[in-house]
Parts: sequence; C-alpha cells; structure tokens
Amino acid sequence: MIIGWRRGDPQEALLKREWLVTNGLGGYASGTIGGACTRRFHGLLIAAMPAPLGRVMMVNHFEEHLIVGDRTALLSADEHGDAPRFPDPDLLEEFGLENGLPVWRWSRDGVRLEKRVVMPHQQNTTYIVYRLLESPEPVTLELRVSLHFRPHEGLLNGPLAEHWSIDARDHGIEISDGRDYPSLRLQFLGKGELLNDERSFPGIIYRIERSRGYEYEGTLWSPGVIRFTIEPGRNVGLIASVESWETLQALDAGEACAAENARRDRLLEIGDAAITDEFSAQLVLAADQFLISPRTRAADEARAHATGDDPRTVIAGYHWFTDWGRDTMISLEGLTLVTGRHREAGNIIRTFASYIRDGLIPNMFPEGEHAGLYHTADATMWFFHAVHRYVRYTNDRATLRALLPKLIDIIDHHIKGTHFGIHVDPSDGLLTQGAEGYQLTWMDAKVGDWVVTPRRGKAVEINALYYNALCILENFLREEGDEVNAHRMRDHASRARESFNRRFWYEEGQHLYDVVDENDAAFRPNQIFAISLDYPVLDESRWATIVDAVEEKLLTPVGLRSLSREHPDYKKAYDGDLRARDAAYHQGTVWGWLIGPFIDAWRKVHPDENARRFLDGFRPHIEQACIGTIAEVFDAEPPFHPRGCAAQAWSVAEVLRSLRTLRDANVIPEGSGVDHAADQDEQRRVFA
Repeated sequence: MIIGWRRGDPQEALLKREWLVTNGLGGYASGTIGGACTRRFHGLLIAAMPAPLGRVMMVNHFEEHLIVGDRTALLSADEHGDAPRFPDPDLLEEFGLENGLPVWRWSRDGVRLEKRVVMPHQQNTTYIVYRLLESPEPVTLELRVSLHFRPHEGLLNGPLAEHWSIDARDHGIEISDGRDYPSLRLQFLGKGELLNDERSFPGIIYRIERSRGYEYEGTLWSPGVIRFTIEPGRNVGLIASVESWETLQALDAGEACAAENARRDRLLEIGDAAITDEFSAQLVLAADQFLISPRTRAADEARAHATGDDPRTVIAGYHWFTDWGRDTMISLEGLTLVTGRHREAGNIIRTFASYIRDGLIPNMFPEGEHAGLYHTADATMWFFHAVHRYVRYTNDRATLRALLPKLIDIIDHHIKGTHFGIHVDPSDGLLTQGAEGYQLTWMDAKVGDWVVTPRRGKAVEINALYYNALCILENFLREEGDEVNAHRMRDHASRARESFNRRFWYEEGQHLYDVVDENDAAFRPNQIFAISLDYPVLDESRWATIVDAVEEKLLTPVGLRSLSREHPDYKKAYDGDLRARDAAYHQGTVWGWLIGPFIDAWRKVHPDENARRFLDGFRPHIEQACIGTIAEVFDAEPPFHPRGCAAQAWSVAEVLRSLRTLRDANVIPEGSGVDHAADQDEQRRVFA
C-alpha cells in the first residue's frame, strides 16, 4: 500500500494531493484526497467518446455526508467562493493506494467507513463503493451528485442545460441534458433512493485553474441527494456510466473490483523483471494508466482490425494531454517493454507506422479530432529508437521487415527535405529544421505568436537522434541482407558524425552548442543525448567532460534542469499565468524524464559506480502529489514543487526503465530499494 495521507497530516494537504484512476480508453476519474475539485479536470467520470466529442466530463463531484444517530459528518471538501469547506477534522483516518487503486478510510466513535473507486478496463464506467467496516448499528450515507456535462477542456462557466431530464430505473436513474452528450446512467448499489432536490451551485472555485491564470469559476447542477442505509459489513454506492444498462448490470461491485484487481495482479506478474520493491511495483501499475486503445479515433480501430491487429497508443499525461508521437516513442520502452507488455509495444509501433506521412510521424492528436498534426522534427527520429528497443526485446522480425521500407522512406524524405524546413544540409550532412511560428523540438513552449525556445537550425539532440537513427537502420538493413541501402546509411552517418564533432563543440565553454548555425551556447540537457543513445555521435574523449558538467549544473533529485542557473533566461519556478509558465517551461524547469538519458550517459563514463542514488528523489514524490505516479515537471530550486501534468508518461517510463537497467546491471540488487530509509528521509527533508 502506498500511503498518501494519514491522520495528523496537514489538512491543506487534502486539497493538494491527488488521485487518478484510468480505464484504458483515455477516460479517467480523478480528484483531491479531500474530495474538492481543484482542477477543471477533476471528476468521478470523464468518459472517452468517439470523435468529434472526445473526452467528456460526465460526473463532477460528490458531496458526501455520513449520518450516525443524530450526528452528521461531512466526508468531502468543496470550494464555494474563497472559503473551502474541509471534511470534519480527524474523521479521515488515512488515504492510500492498494494495488494502485485509491482507498479512503474514515473512523470515529466505533464507526469505520471505507471508500474505493474502480474503473473497469475498457469501459466508460466508474464504481464508487462504500463499505461499513465497523459500527454498532446501521448508518446513513447521503451523496449529492453534481454535474455539468461539457467537453474535457470546455468552459467552466459555459451554459448549463436548460432542461435536464431524470428517468427513474430499477435501482438507478438516467440523466440527460438534452444536448449532444451521452446520457449518464447511475446504478445504485445497495439500499439507495433519490431524494428529489434539484439545485444549481454557482461560484464553484477551481483553485489550481485560478493559480494558472485560467477561467476558474463555474456552476454545477444536482438532481438531488441519493440516500443509502449501510449495515455493518455491507457495501453501498453508485455505478456511474455512459455504457448501456446491460453493460452496467453485467458486473456487481464485488465482481468489478475483483476483476480489476486480478488484471492488476497479472500486470505485476508479467512485469516482475522490473520489480525490486514496492516503489517499482507501483510504477508498473502507474505505467498502465498511460496505455490506451484510441477509441476516440474510429480510423485507428478500422485500420488495425483489418490487419488482425489491435490499435494502441500512449496518453502523454493526465489530465489534459492526448497522445503525442514524441512522448510515445520515448515512453515505449519503460511503459511496455520493461513491464513485459511486448504485444502492446508492437501494437503501438504499428499504429504510429500507419500514420507516417511524408517521412514524419504525428506530433500529436488533438482532442476530439481524427487526424494528427505533424509539426515535429524529433518524434520521427525517436521512432527509430523505439523500434530498435522493441526488436532488441522481442526479435519480432516480421514487424521489422514490414517497417523497413517505411524507415528507408523516412530517411530519404529527411535527406531531400520535408515539411517545416526539416532537411539534411548538403553542405555538412547535418539535420536542420525550423519554420516561422513553429516550435519543432521537444522544447516546444509557445504563447500566442511567441515561440519561447524556437531552436531553429541544427539542434544538438536532433542531430544525435538523426545519427542514431542512421546507425540503427544501417544495422537493420545489413541483418536483412540489403547491403546497398546499408552502405548508403553508413555514408550518411559517417558524414553526420564528422560534422557534428567538428561543429558542435564549444571550446570556450567545454560543452556542446545547443544549436548551430546560430551557435547558441546555452547550457542545456539536450547535449546529453550525444552520449546516452545507443549509437553516441559524440567522440568518446569528450564524454566525461559533458557528463560531469551536466551533473554539476543541471542535476536535481527529480531530473535535470532545462537550462543552467548562470543563463540570463533562467527561471527558478514554473508558476503563474500561462505566459509566465511557458516562459519558464524550458528555461530552468526540471523535467523528470531526463533522468533516464542522464543515467545512461553517466554509466558510460562511470561504469563501476552506483547510479541508484539519482532515482531516490522520486520515492518520496509518489506519496506527495498525485499519489502513486510522477509529475511532468518540477520547480528548478528546492523544494522542487511538482508542476504541470499530475501524471506524465515519460516521467514514469524513464524512472521505471532506469530501475530495470540498473537491476539488470546488478547495480540494484533485488529488494534493495526498501532499505534506504536514511536516504529517503533526507529526500523528504529536501522536498519539505
């Protein structure tokens, strides 16, 4: 069990720590431990619907009251105006994750109540189950369900429906708002009845949206209060769903929880090679949250099913990201190959291969749309890396042979030139890119027309990835007997390597330029890829100088800073409104995923030393923000507050991959992670 809160912890932490449950479709349930919705994305059911709807907010909030005799206790917080209502003090005993799923336990005067939230895999359904663990007599539970059907990122103050309809069903109700959204079905578990008391609640405050400079106040509507009587040892609750009534009634609460726990047990079983302790086991379960079937895009399903395949992709982060090509390819090894989910890795690769256009894979798929956007210079190069790791793990030569013509075509398009100015410069054989108004590298912040880090030209990691891709393809071709194309790729690689080492070395600073031809000498983590990738483009004589400098200037307990402190554009915190945050996004802000490439490079320079310590900072983190997972970014200075997406695919993937790499290298003996109490205490002190 991963504990996120215990009685005696600061009450404010109830609104700062979050939980997340997903359904394998991109839908989810999420909120704060205390029950208040502090983000526009918090809710008990965010359903993933086919385009053009995309993800839809269906159930926003539960107000929970426990009635024992003549005493009524508030279990869940909310925020009306500027004064949050907290649950009754000392009522919540603890919150934690069991098998990766959230569990609340309340207790007072001999009464103990437990709540669990479960989403059945591949269903837009949430089970909210309450169990009376101990009590001298039956108690009453009242749930007020509050709603505002809206697009995932729709306006909080957008108009509520003028006419809600409530249809009574056997042990449940069906709610429609008369618009294009699906109907919400609420099935009662146990002895429940709806007390008709329709209300609107204006002035609901979403504090995180306010802090981020977004619209932050909205109105919710409630059909009334659902009242349950609970007897000791029995369950009550609700099933919230947009699936059919027949689907809802296929599983009772016990069966749904048992099925999901059995599925998670299987994930731990097949991911055993990645597990050394409770921390890594939790990351195996966290990895599952990002692997989805793209039900929102019917074309993916049709293409995949026609070939007997199964479409799969990766949600880049919760709550607001969809699937991104770059994030998917970087995350693929940690999420699928390390965890033993090889078949899904192949499905993901083949899904993205079907989208290759003019030598590029998509950068992203916008919410609720069918087609991808292709404005990226590095995602396609990461595709080679992902394929290489996939073949290394699985030896799936059939998939490799099917991909080889596409891989050759990608390189040929880059050599000739493709969209957004992406092309190989014939004068030096290096890959250059850039188009006005676009940000094509992973440092892609943009506010209006302002591209914060345009990095147009020959970026260091783009060329490290390009060289790596050429070497990977050369070896694939040679293994498959295509010596002509293998020789051609070798020639391109040799020229790129010679030019890279000649042009990117910044003698005065003793590190690599971030971009040439403009000779941008900003000290950034991008240079680490010239060492960390399977085929390092940088001459080995300079590895130690770079690695030691990156460790000194950029390393933190939770990843690498995106810019060194001495640069005039360095920002200590990723905070404030959208413009302030994007100005800091890649200007010092720490990125968790970069710890993986750093460890890869560091171990090449220090092969006999223990790199485990570089991961220790993530251990306390998974109990302090979105419980059980790893955030997207962190402030650049202590206490390294987590920021951005609450749960990020490549953060989880790269920490998990690094743990597996170190275990395979016998750097982390099995079970060793649980014995670092002193180290973890120190990390907790830093984060506090």
